[in-house]
Amino acid sequence: MKTFVCLGTQDKTFNRLLEVIEKSDLSDEIIVQAGFTKFNSSKMDIKEYLNPSEFEKYMEEANLIITHGGVGTILKALNKNKKIIACARLAKYKEHQNDHQKEIIDKFEEEGYLLQLNENQNLNELLKQIEDFKPKKYLSNQENFLRQVKEYLNKTL
Repeated sequence: MKTFVCLGTQDKTFNRLLEVIEKSDLSDEIIVQAGFTKFNSSKMDIKEYLNPSEFEKYMEEANLIITHGGVGTILKALNKNKKIIACARLAKYKEHQNDHQKEIIDKFEEEGYLLQLNENQNLNELLKQIEDFKPKKYLSNQENFLRQVKEYLNKTL
Protein backbone atom coordinates (compact mmCIF):
# COMPACT_ATOMS: atom_id res chain seq x y z
CA MET A 1 0.00 0.00 0.00
CA LYS A 2 1.17 3.51 -0.81
CA THR A 3 -0.05 6.83 0.51
CA PHE A 4 0.68 10.14 -1.21
CA VAL A 5 0.37 13.24 0.97
CA CYS A 6 0.00 16.58 -0.82
CA LEU A 7 0.45 19.79 1.15
CA GLY A 8 0.43 22.08 -1.85
CA THR A 9 2.86 24.87 -2.60
CA GLN A 10 1.45 27.59 -0.34
CA ASP A 11 4.06 29.84 1.24
CA LYS A 12 2.82 28.78 4.67
CA THR A 13 3.53 25.59 6.59
CA PHE A 14 1.11 22.76 7.33
CA ASN A 15 2.88 20.88 10.14
CA ARG A 16 -0.47 20.09 11.79
CA LEU A 17 -1.38 17.50 9.16
CA LEU A 18 2.06 15.85 9.20
CA GLU A 19 1.96 15.65 13.01
CA VAL A 20 -1.36 13.80 12.81
CA ILE A 21 0.01 11.38 10.19
CA GLU A 22 3.20 10.84 12.21
CA LYS A 23 1.15 9.85 15.29
CA SER A 24 -1.26 7.66 13.32
CA ASP A 25 -1.21 3.91 12.74
CA LEU A 26 -0.61 4.47 9.02
CA SER A 27 2.16 2.07 8.09
CA ASP A 28 2.06 2.29 4.30
CA GLU A 29 4.88 3.70 2.27
CA ILE A 30 4.19 7.43 2.68
CA ILE A 31 5.50 9.99 0.19
CA VAL A 32 4.92 13.66 1.08
CA GLN A 33 5.02 16.66 -1.23
CA ALA A 34 5.64 19.23 1.54
CA GLY A 35 6.20 22.59 -0.15
CA PHE A 36 7.25 25.11 2.53
CA THR A 37 6.55 22.70 5.41
CA LYS A 38 9.71 21.53 7.15
CA PHE A 39 9.19 18.33 9.15
CA ASN A 40 11.38 15.47 10.32
CA SER A 41 9.87 12.01 10.18
CA SER A 42 11.00 8.44 10.49
CA LYS A 43 7.92 7.09 8.71
CA MET A 44 7.40 9.54 5.83
CA ASP A 45 9.58 10.22 2.80
CA ILE A 46 9.28 14.01 2.66
CA LYS A 47 10.08 15.85 -0.55
CA GLU A 48 9.98 19.63 -0.75
CA TYR A 49 8.73 19.95 -4.33
CA LEU A 50 7.99 17.51 -7.10
CA ASN A 51 8.11 18.19 -10.80
CA PRO A 52 4.83 17.47 -12.63
CA SER A 53 5.88 14.01 -13.82
CA GLU A 54 7.00 12.98 -10.31
CA PHE A 55 3.73 14.30 -8.87
CA GLU A 56 1.75 12.29 -11.45
CA LYS A 57 3.82 9.16 -10.75
CA TYR A 58 3.27 9.28 -6.98
CA MET A 59 -0.41 10.04 -7.35
CA GLU A 60 -0.88 7.23 -9.87
CA GLU A 61 0.90 4.70 -7.63
CA ALA A 62 -0.92 5.69 -4.44
CA ASN A 63 -3.81 3.74 -2.98
CA LEU A 64 -4.71 6.70 -0.76
CA ILE A 65 -4.30 10.44 -1.17
CA ILE A 66 -4.16 12.61 1.95
CA THR A 67 -4.29 16.25 0.95
CA HIS A 68 -4.92 19.83 1.90
CA GLY A 69 -8.05 21.48 0.48
CA GLY A 70 -6.54 22.49 -2.83
CA VAL A 71 -9.11 22.07 -5.60
CA GLY A 72 -6.46 21.13 -8.17
CA THR A 73 -5.11 18.26 -6.10
CA ILE A 74 -8.58 17.03 -5.14
CA LEU A 75 -9.80 17.07 -8.77
CA LYS A 76 -6.63 15.37 -10.02
CA ALA A 77 -7.09 12.58 -7.45
CA LEU A 78 -10.81 12.23 -8.24
CA ASN A 79 -10.05 11.99 -11.96
CA LYS A 80 -7.74 9.09 -11.12
CA ASN A 81 -10.48 7.44 -8.98
CA LYS A 82 -8.39 7.67 -5.81
CA LYS A 83 -9.64 7.45 -2.25
CA ILE A 84 -9.06 10.83 -0.59
CA ILE A 85 -8.80 12.10 2.96
CA ALA A 86 -8.67 15.90 2.93
CA CYS A 87 -7.72 18.29 5.72
CA ALA A 88 -8.21 22.04 5.38
CA ARG A 89 -5.51 24.58 6.05
CA LEU A 90 -7.08 26.95 8.57
CA ALA A 91 -6.61 30.68 9.11
CA LYS A 92 -6.61 30.38 12.91
CA TYR A 93 -3.36 28.36 12.68
CA LYS A 94 -1.95 30.80 10.10
CA GLU A 95 -1.94 27.98 7.52
CA HIS A 96 -3.90 30.13 5.06
CA GLN A 97 -5.43 33.62 4.73
CA ASN A 98 -8.99 32.37 5.26
CA ASP A 99 -10.99 29.15 5.59
CA HIS A 100 -12.00 28.64 1.97
CA GLN A 101 -10.36 25.19 2.01
CA LYS A 102 -12.79 24.10 4.72
CA GLU A 103 -15.70 25.21 2.54
CA ILE A 104 -14.26 23.34 -0.46
CA ILE A 105 -13.74 20.12 1.49
CA ASP A 106 -17.18 20.39 3.13
CA LYS A 107 -18.77 20.47 -0.33
CA PHE A 108 -16.74 17.57 -1.74
CA GLU A 109 -17.52 15.52 1.38
CA GLU A 110 -21.22 16.40 1.22
CA GLU A 111 -21.29 15.18 -2.40
CA GLY A 112 -19.64 11.85 -1.43
CA TYR A 113 -16.27 12.35 -3.10
CA LEU A 114 -13.94 12.18 -0.09
CA LEU A 115 -13.62 11.89 3.67
CA GLN A 116 -12.69 14.94 5.71
CA LEU A 117 -10.16 15.03 8.52
CA ASN A 118 -11.08 17.86 10.83
CA GLU A 119 -10.01 18.80 14.32
CA ASN A 120 -12.65 16.59 15.96
CA GLN A 121 -11.69 13.41 14.13
CA ASN A 122 -9.07 10.78 14.61
CA LEU A 123 -7.06 9.83 11.52
CA ASN A 124 -6.98 6.18 12.61
CA GLU A 125 -10.80 6.10 12.56
CA LEU A 126 -10.84 7.64 9.08
CA LEU A 127 -8.26 5.10 7.87
CA LYS A 128 -10.67 2.33 8.91
CA GLN A 129 -13.59 4.10 7.18
CA ILE A 130 -11.65 4.70 3.97
CA GLU A 131 -11.10 0.94 3.49
CA ASP A 132 -14.81 0.47 2.67
CA PHE A 133 -15.44 3.98 1.34
CA LYS A 134 -16.59 4.07 -2.27
CA PRO A 135 -16.04 7.62 -3.54
CA LYS A 136 -18.65 8.97 -5.89
CA LYS A 137 -17.42 8.89 -9.48
CA TYR A 138 -16.37 12.39 -10.49
CA LEU A 139 -17.77 13.53 -13.80
CA SER A 140 -16.26 16.69 -15.19
CA ASN A 141 -18.65 19.16 -16.74
CA GLN A 142 -15.89 20.33 -19.09
CA GLU A 143 -17.09 18.33 -22.11
CA ASN A 144 -20.65 19.63 -21.75
CA PHE A 145 -19.36 23.18 -21.31
CA LEU A 146 -17.17 22.94 -24.43
CA ARG A 147 -20.08 21.50 -26.45
CA GLN A 148 -22.28 24.42 -25.41
CA VAL A 149 -19.60 26.95 -26.34
CA LYS A 150 -19.14 25.32 -29.77
CA GLU A 151 -22.91 25.33 -30.36
CA TYR A 152 -23.11 28.98 -29.39
CA LEU A 153 -20.21 29.94 -31.67
CA ASN A 154 -21.67 27.98 -34.57
CA LYS A 155 -24.98 29.87 -34.19
CA THR A 156 -23.37 33.31 -33.96
CA LEU A 157 -20.74 32.97 -36.70
